[in-house]
Amino acid sequence: MPLLYVTDLAYPARGRRYCDEDIFLTARLREHFDLALCHPADARSLMPGFDAVIVRNSGPVLHYQEEYDAFRAAALAAGTPVYNPLTGRADMAGKQYLLDLTAAGYPVIPTVDDPARLAELPQVPEYVVKPKQGADSIGLTFTATPAGEAGAVLIQPRIDFAYEVSFYFVDDTFQYALHAPDPARRWELRPYEPTGEDLAFARAFVEWNTLSHGIQRVDACRAPSGELLLVELEDLNPYLSLDLLPAAVQDAFVTSFTGSLHSFLN
Repeated sequence: MPLLYVTDLAYPARGRRYCDEDIFLTARLREHFDLALCHPADARSLMPGFDAVIVRNSGPVLHYQEEYDAFRAAALAAGTPVYNPLTGRADMAGKQYLLDLTAAGYPVIPTVDDPARLAELPQVPEYVVKPKQGADSIGLTFTATPAGEAGAVLIQPRIDFAYEVSFYFVDDTFQYALHAPDPARRWELRPYEPTGEDLAFARAFVEWNTLSHGIQRVDACRAPSGELLLVELEDLNPYLSLDLLPAAVQDAFVTSFTGSLHSFLN
């Protein structure tokens, strides 16, 4: 079964090397599958020659939005299996989920998409404002007086959090966690041993997303009150920071990933 593995090996991610991670992963997956790699802008045209598509470190979709929309539409029309499945409700579908989770009372950084609704947020000296269709901190600003077109921006209170932490899942199974002790250095990550409460927090968002298969990264911050708040639920192409893991944890992740792919494709 030939698989098309979508990655942007040359994407200049801050603090991350997409190419190294995908070279490692594809080298391991080749033991189980026939693979070919392609750039995300070429995925739609190449897809008909393959039985399924794996989307991995493909970079922010906004850099190739037209090509991604065409790929997604073509895959759905042809019934081509795509991993992660295209039914994701989080980043895969845009940032609306942050508003939905806020309204539903989930432990998420409170979010609105209209400056006129600022009173619904905690009153703070500064707010975070970013494009609703943004990614990778593109267009993010800090301001005391949020502005922007209603429905086009996301507005959140700027939180003086202690650290960020990410929880990594394959399907609904927790794999490992990493945290950034210094809030100013997001991608200087170290291993993190989650508590049962931490895992219950992360698992609630994986369950909310209802993906039967796939890799998800739950990004959170430790608020001054001590609770975790969701920053992002990445279900399209989460970077995994595999190079920071002990070999045994890497092996366990690859085993879970391979098993998930076999289950999904069969």
